[in-house]
Amino acid sequence: MNSHAKRWITGIIAVPLLFVVILYGSSLLFSIVITLFIVGGVYEYNSMVFKGKYYWEKTEGLAIAFLIPLSAYFGGVQLMCATVTFSFIIVFLLFLMRMKNGLADLAALTRVVFGFMYIPLLISYIIPLRSSDNGTTWVFFVIFAAFVGDSSAFYAGRSMGKTKLMPAVSAGKTVEGAIGSIVGTLLGCLLFKILFFHDLPVIHSIMLGFLVSIVGQLGDLCESSLKRISMVKDSGSILPGHGGILDRVDSLSFMIPLVYYYSVLVIR
Repeated sequence: MNSHAKRWITGIIAVPLLFVVILYGSSLLFSIVITLFIVGGVYEYNSMVFKGKYYWEKTEGLAIAFLIPLSAYFGGVQLMCATVTFSFIIVFLLFLMRMKNGLADLAALTRVVFGFMYIPLLISYIIPLRSSDNGTTWVFFVIFAAFVGDSSAFYAGRSMGKTKLMPAVSAGKTVEGAIGSIVGTLLGCLLFKILFFHDLPVIHSIMLGFLVSIVGQLGDLCESSLKRISMVKDSGSILPGHGGILDRVDSLSFMIPLVYYYSVLVIR
């Protein structure tokens, strides 16, 4: 079976299940599903940046990957941020305890910290987002914006792309594709507002469309840089035809916290 067929089969199975969990799942079930995604993403991250070494650092990252989304479920953003703060303190303490003769690998410590900031913290914002006013609609809004942005960038880049955006990070991304993503996301967010989110003012749908497109592309470039440094094509192979979990949530990881804070700080 070729990769294109695998991609379609995975989408046909996974997308309806995801929609059911978002629409009808309890807060606990939704949080468990998000936790599994996060743990899988951290596992992929560990495999890329640590390779076969650093057992303790990889264990710390996986443990924190459980704690952050669960704290978001039990105590919201406040407990989640507290968990991140004390996770850093504990990880640094364990780092000090492993020092021998004044020697330690500071790079390993920074990889652990970056890992739980990049994946569990950013993605866990989707849990309080779903629990907020119009939470289910907001979750679909950010997913739809990510899908439209990625699709617009792909087709604009393939049909008009000539100028490389950041060739040192990703050889395939172009300036034309980036512009196409911004335009497509703006139009997509307006369409979503008209069809499904009548309470969202037009000005906010436009602002969000522009902002999430920018940060979504930054998230995509961030994951591309990790793969480039680690010299891998995909972050993993858990999703047949789609690569790894990080390959699917790269743009979402940056978009989710932006939409959360925009919804609670700007739209009141």
